[in-house]
Amino acid sequence: MTIANVNGGQIAYADAGSGKDVVLLLHAFPLNRGMWSRLVTALEKRHRVISIDYRGFGRSGLTSEPLTMELVAQDVRAVLAHLRVERASVAGLSMGGYVALELYRQAPGLFRGLALCDTKAGNDTPEGAAGRETFAKNAIEKGLRWVTDAMLPKLLKPQPDAAAVAEVRSLIGQATPAGVAAAQRGMAKRPDSTPTLATISCPTLVVVGEQDALTPPAESEKMAKAVKGAKLTRIPGAGHLANLENPEAFNQAVSGFVDALPA
Repeated sequence: MTIANVNGGQIAYADAGSGKDVVLLLHAFPLNRGMWSRLVTALEKRHRVISIDYRGFGRSGLTSEPLTMELVAQDVRAVLAHLRVERASVAGLSMGGYVALELYRQAPGLFRGLALCDTKAGNDTPEGAAGRETFAKNAIEKGLRWVTDAMLPKLLKPQPDAAAVAEVRSLIGQATPAGVAAAQRGMAKRPDSTPTLATISCPTLVVVGEQDALTPPAESEKMAKAVKGAKLTRIPGAGHLANLENPEAFNQAVSGFVDALPA
């Protein structure tokens, strides 16, 4: 893990593997780049793999402003510039998918390929945005234990494995209440990315856990239909964090996609 002082912040990242083909991994809320450990292991023998902690998560510094998708995408671009990376295949899960779509709007030429995992293109309803503000206030007032208890039923399948529960608790425990609140407020401000889907010209994979209640398979089906040539893969036995609940199937899908990308 390394800290880059870029874009006015301290952004933690890991740079694993080697080779000319770069894979960028964008994590879910309210976790950190540690959620990608198994996928990094699966990819690093053939690819250079970069994973980043958003501000207020993992080892990155805090932000006093809402953590908008625009700001996170700017942070990502600054880290990639710091590492002299001009092209990458990008995989984002949940909030990471929101960031990936914003990143595509900012820098479409960066993308060799795009994997949108357990995410959606639409923005929040007014009720949804209000709910995020309530969550943000509760995160500050009640702390990470409350955040974990509130999020676990949404992130995992209805009857989750004990090991997955323990892993998610540990990952959320590495966040900060301020970071959680900033991310909720930033996600509430995100634009509708539905129009962006029709502009995507790079190879695209859409992945969803079959038991994802937070961004259900129907959302992924709509996205896959909206992106020209996109492929949809469903992950059995998995909820919203499909990469943690069925890592073998998830990693096979994403690795196979990345390995097959044209030079």
